Amino acid sequence: MPAGAPRRRSRGRIEVLPSGALRVSVYAGLNPLTKQRHYLREVVPAGPRAAKEAEKVRTRLLCEIDDRRNPRTSATVNQLLDRYLGVLEIEDTTRAGYESIIRNYIRPLLGHLSIARVDGETLDVFYAELRRCRARCGRRSCIDHRTSAEHQCDSRCTPHVCRPLGASYLRQIHALLNGAFVRAVRWRWLGTNPAQQADAPTQPSPEPDPPSADQAARIVEEAWSDPDWGMLIWLGMTTGARRGELCALRWNRLDFGTGVLDVRTAMAQVGGRLWEKDTKTHQRRRIVLDPQTLALLRAYLQHRALHAATLGVELAQDAYIFSKAVDHTTPIKPDTVTQRYSRMCARLGWEMHIHQLRHYSATELVAAGVDIRTVAGRLGHSGGGSTTLRVYSAWVAEADQRAAGALAARMPELRVPLPGVHEVATEPAGREDLPHDGAPYRRIAADLRAAIRCGAYAPGDHLPSEASLAARYGVAASTAHRAIDLLKEAGEVTVSRGRRASVVDAAHQVV
Repeated sequence: MPAGAPRRRSRGRIEVLPSGALRVSVYAGLNPLTKQRHYLREVVPAGPRAAKEAEKVRTRLLCEIDDRRNPRTSATVNQLLDRYLGVLEIEDTTRAGYESIIRNYIRPLLGHLSIARVDGETLDVFYAELRRCRARCGRRSCIDHRTSAEHQCDSRCTPHVCRPLGASYLRQIHALLNGAFVRAVRWRWLGTNPAQQADAPTQPSPEPDPPSADQAARIVEEAWSDPDWGMLIWLGMTTGARRGELCALRWNRLDFGTGVLDVRTAMAQVGGRLWEKDTKTHQRRRIVLDPQTLALLRAYLQHRALHAATLGVELAQDAYIFSKAVDHTTPIKPDTVTQRYSRMCARLGWEMHIHQLRHYSATELVAAGVDIRTVAGRLGHSGGGSTTLRVYSAWVAEADQRAAGALAARMPELRVPLPGVHEVATEPAGREDLPHDGAPYRRIAADLRAAIRCGAYAPGDHLPSEASLAARYGVAASTAHRAIDLLKEAGEVTVSRGRRASVVDAAHQVV
């Protein structure tokens, strides 16, 4: 018997139940959670071969105990998650997110189950249910009420419409369950990790949706009706800072002489609690501001200092740039910024969120030809630019196409005739050349191909959906579909029914 395995107090026990079935019970040691005796139990249905089957079950359970593959506790998923969160060392904002996931999705469906009963099939069915409906309606017709309190139903209480849970959120749920079950195996509560037996939800392709140039102009114009709000929106657009980082900016971290803004911290908020912490990637970065932004900030500082002086106070030495307090000693709340921005965009007729200002800054920099490492440094992306390249690949391709055209225009005229040059130049576009010559579908295909060649899309990666491409380029869905078909004919991508196009391995491309 391996060292540390539970000692057998008996060879197990087989009991006859009133229904004629046989119940096999085998002692499996002390429950590490309750410190009580733990038994493995299994019921064999009644029948002429019930006795032989019960003996097989007893032998199997004893072998599991000898090999330490048996669950050592009858703890539920709820108890495992409680213990896991109790020992997990994470930031408060991350903990709040985990608790929200557990409360809204895991406890209602899996919480009551014994961890020994959770397997790969259980988790696959769980993910499938959330992909079908995030409200877990169970395919029952019901009414979505405007409030859970007692009320008189009106037009705001509508028939339930199933909405799937996003792939990104499903991956967070899977990561949380996997972490908990990894600890359960390490603590020897379980012999195997059921999360590894389930199919992890696929990683969604990043599809940033920044405001267009016209929308950005409308947003800035609307925001500047309030100088405090307008300055925050303007700085968010020009720096690409996260909302928490904007809220934590201080005047003593802005050098008007060099035009450098020092981003060191971010404001975090959970409910009514507000505190200052490191940035998301725990990196301090210095962002150079343009002259117009510096002039606006200088005028804004004078405006706030004058306002404070009229009320008989002075701005604090370490005053926050954005604050509701007269002396700017307290920051504004990130949730307040999010809600105000969404309401402002709703008045303009758009459904947008504050993080899209960060997308706007990044895409404008990339489209202007700024190198990826510089863009990543301004945004505070980790990975030396890999995150920036992966998320903003379409704009990288567009900038690369413009750079190629600009370089070709400055190349010296070729005076020496070369064999085959004329034929290549006049040959119709095929697998090796996809000039867009003004046609929108060819332009989209050229951008996607450039992204594939620069490594933004690796073999096997999915391209953006046709709907997102149509929205991004301002074309019809049929035009985006035609662009994908062009890449498919060129052997660059493969397309199957009901799935997005995926990049073909270069070794398997049609020649």
